[in-house]
Amino acid sequence: MVSMDFAPVKKWVVFFFGILGAIVIADALSNMLVSATGMSGWMKFLVSFILYAVFFFAILSVLEKILHIEFFGFWRE
Repeated sequence: MVSMDFAPVKKWVVFFFGILGAIVIADALSNMLVSATGMSGWMKFLVSFILYAVFFFAILSVLEKILHIEFFGFWRE
């Protein structure tokens, strides 16, 4: 009987769903905040983009601490 180690697969699944979840949540939050202010045009795009980036990286940072997985481990030794 051959046993397989599913740890790498589990790590990639958590990584994928973590990024996907961060994208969806960051997009929803930034759209709700920008829509609530009633902005339009290029200002709406700029503020929405900045909020999205802030929320995205904040959510990934929280997920790194909770799930103990590195999304951005390339600068760590």
